[in-house]
Parts: sequence; C-alpha cells; structure tokens
Amino acid sequence: MKFNKIVFVFFILISSSLFSQSANSLLNSVFKKVNKVKDYSVDISVKADIPFIKMLPIKAKIYYKKKDKFKVDSKSIAIVPKQGFVQISKLISDTSSYTAILQSSEEVNNSKISLINIIPLSDTGDVVLGKIWLDEKRLVITKSVITSKSNGTISTEYFYGDQIEFALPDLMKFEIDMKKFKIPKVIAADINTNKKKSKEKKSNKGKIEIKLTNYKVNNGIADSVFKKK
Repeated sequence: MKFNKIVFVFFILISSSLFSQSANSLLNSVFKKVNKVKDYSVDISVKADIPFIKMLPIKAKIYYKKKDKFKVDSKSIAIVPKQGFVQISKLISDTSSYTAILQSSEEVNNSKISLINIIPLSDTGDVVLGKIWLDEKRLVITKSVITSKSNGTISTEYFYGDQIEFALPDLMKFEIDMKKFKIPKVIAADINTNKKKSKEKKSNKGKIEIKLTNYKVNNGIADSVFKKK
C-alpha cells in the first residue's frame, strides 16, 4: 500500500515537472519572437470607457526601446496601461523568477490555445499572479490576466496583423480594476467628483481599447526621446 502511494506521488511530481517544462518551452518560444524587437514607434488611437466620466478618443504615439524604455507622446491625457506593453515580455523573459504551469489547451479557429499559469517565486515583486493564453501555432499571446500589487487585475486581449512576426498587436482591449488602477490625477479627480454627484451604481471595471498603426520597428530610436522635458 505504501509502495503504491509512493509511486502515485512520484507520478504526480513527474507530471507536474513535464507540464512545467512544456509551459516554459512555449513561453520561451514567444519571448524569442518578442526579443527580436530592439525598438519601435507606433501611432495609437485610444478609446476609454471609464465609469463616471466621458472621454473622447485620443490619438498619441508610443516609443519603445529595449529593455524597458517606454514613452507615450500625446497632446491630451492618454490612459495607456504600460503593463500590456512591457510587463508581459519582462515577466516571461526571466524563467528563473517564476513557475509556469500548463493548465489546459483547446482548439480555437484551427489553432491550439494553451492556458499557462505564471506564479512568481518571490513575493517581493509587483506581480502576484499571471494567466496567459498562448496560440501555439502563431506563437503569440492572445490574452493575459495579470494581478499586481500596484494596479490590481488587468485583463488584456491581443489581436494581430502585419507585425505578427514580432508579436506586436494591431489592437489591444483592456479591462481594468478602477479601485486599484493608477490613472492620471486630473481624471481621478473628475471621477471622484462625479461619484459624489451621481447616485447611480456603476461598475468598478473600466475598458480601454487601443488601435495601433504605422509601426516602425528596429529603425533605431535615440535615448534622448525618453528623457523627461
């Protein structure tokens, strides 16, 4: 009886290890694709559906340079969750900082979509838990749900077009937790003012849609672009 228990426990440990290796291998394949991007600039159009406040669509420009230089250039106040652009690639790049577990897989539009749980090995970082849906055929992330200490839970859907070879999306849809997500102080003030005026109960979830066009990838961007003026 004890022997059977030992064999069973050993089988569970081996299975868990194999699933982990498979998950790490998938994430590493995606990261290799993302890692080809040294820099890029892209025009974006931002639509935000935020409780208690009306916002018109905003146009802006994003600049990124490896490893984590990131800038949003806009004449208006643009709500752009940096987490969806930088945090995912930064998270999966260091395989020694987390445990990756393949939870499930399913066929969607002739592609195998795998759900991978990412559990940080240290509790000192910002990310608490991550869930990533990965298209094994195209080697891109189609959805992520990241829970962090600083911004709560952010759910992101990714849609790809001409820049799929670099795993750069043409459209991103975010759902954010308004209780924890950091937004510009001016908008936060408007939200708090409108909350006091309105007696209606509204959702604590906000939605942000970002369309990305006119990518310029690996053309070189000077460090001076990212300096604060």
